[in-house]
Amino acid sequence: MNHLPDPDTQPEFYNSVTSKRFVAWLFDIAFISLLCTVAILLSAGLGLFFLAVIYAVISFVYRVVTITNGSATLGMRFMGIELRDAFGERMDMGKAIAHTAGYFVSMAVAVIQIISVIMMLTSARGQGLTDSFLGTVMINRRA
Repeated sequence: MNHLPDPDTQPEFYNSVTSKRFVAWLFDIAFISLLCTVAILLSAGLGLFFLAVIYAVISFVYRVVTITNGSATLGMRFMGIELRDAFGERMDMGKAIAHTAGYFVSMAVAVIQIISVIMMLTSARGQGLTDSFLGTVMINRRA
């Protein structure tokens, strides 16, 4: 973690990141839901029978592609935050897949999600469980 901004000497990198992350998550859910609606309409309604699978696939692909191509989802970009790895570098595809997989596990298991949210609210860098495991952080872009 020596390559990442220090939250004590450079707090501007981490100011309000947790709340921005929540708003970005809401934005991303709305956008993914819109994409799912389009997919269902294109399938003449048959997609409703597979809604959970369609949502999961679209969500996973959306997150991996956007994180790979800008180290942030569209919601994160809208909120001015981005993911960085343990060396302060932008996320590549492998790291984006790992981070998205961790997100999916945490969303599937409520206890893990609760632990992750508590960690985001209490850790100096605002890292969730997946972030801590992978060594990633969410920082303000303009900092």
